[in-house]
Amino acid sequence: MFDYVIRRIFYAIPILIGVNLITFVLFFVVNTPDDMARMQLGIKHVTPEAIEKWKSDKGYDKPLLFNEKEEIFGRKLTNTIFFEKSLAMFLFDFGQADDGRDIAQEMKSRMLPSLMVAIPVFFLGLVAYVSFALLMVFFRATYIDFWGVVVCIALMSISGLFYIISGQFLLGKLWHLVPISGYGNRVDIGKFLILPVMIGILSSAGSSTRWYRTIFLEEMNKDYVRTARAKGLSEYLVLFKHVLRNAMIPILTGAVAVVPLLFMGSLLIESFFGIPGLGSYTIDAINSQDFAVVRSMVFLGSMLYIVGLILTDISYTLADPRIRLN
Repeated sequence: MFDYVIRRIFYAIPILIGVNLITFVLFFVVNTPDDMARMQLGIKHVTPEAIEKWKSDKGYDKPLLFNEKEEIFGRKLTNTIFFEKSLAMFLFDFGQADDGRDIAQEMKSRMLPSLMVAIPVFFLGLVAYVSFALLMVFFRATYIDFWGVVVCIALMSISGLFYIISGQFLLGKLWHLVPISGYGNRVDIGKFLILPVMIGILSSAGSSTRWYRTIFLEEMNKDYVRTARAKGLSEYLVLFKHVLRNAMIPILTGAVAVVPLLFMGSLLIESFFGIPGLGSYTIDAINSQDFAVVRSMVFLGSMLYIVGLILTDISYTLADPRIRLN
């Protein structure tokens, strides 16, 4: 197990380098350092000297990937924007945003608001999705199963923005049941989080429930289920004792894979509700074309996703001792 984890960590290094490289190339295709300087200094009445000074201060006055001016080949690769901006991130030194604030400090302060929304959505949603899916499978081929699938398809067909806007209008503005703004300021945070958590669960209810229902139906057709029924076990015991246990592998796959989202936050929910989390931080950085923040958030998301995959493999051995990681 330990050797497997160490090997996966070493595999992650070239993946993170590749993600960083793609991020650099895509960003600079859209925005050159000159464009970034004009955005920060003001589009009108910006002198070339001011642009060059801004690029020099921010470290964008060098070539992106390959420095042809250097004579030594190693310096051709290291004396570049990509190398100087990327190497520090592997030491979790994310540098400063274009507005001068420390990015790592901003991440630390914004991680808690994101987790306060994401963790309840994750656990409550998992319980709700699995329970609803088990209910439909238990009453499969009945009107409960039929209308349950219809509801899931209807939920899948509705945009997440509709849930946010409708929830804010009905529950917040029209009925005044929950606040829709003022996180951590004038209202109780617990009361404020009710609506974002409800929307987070509802927006994924359709697709997640149908996926779990499919998993359980596949298990219901296997030999061990027929054997359990032949022994005289009730349908309730077959479903909840055997089917649910053997379906834990795909359930864990879907559950642990969303670990990065727990830390990265929800972009739409945080933006619409004014929650100062990592999701809204990323949206603000994209709008202001703050490449330092965007690059750091992409790196953090990639790293957390790799961690999630490793945790998924480890959780397999806990759910099924027959699985061994080599």
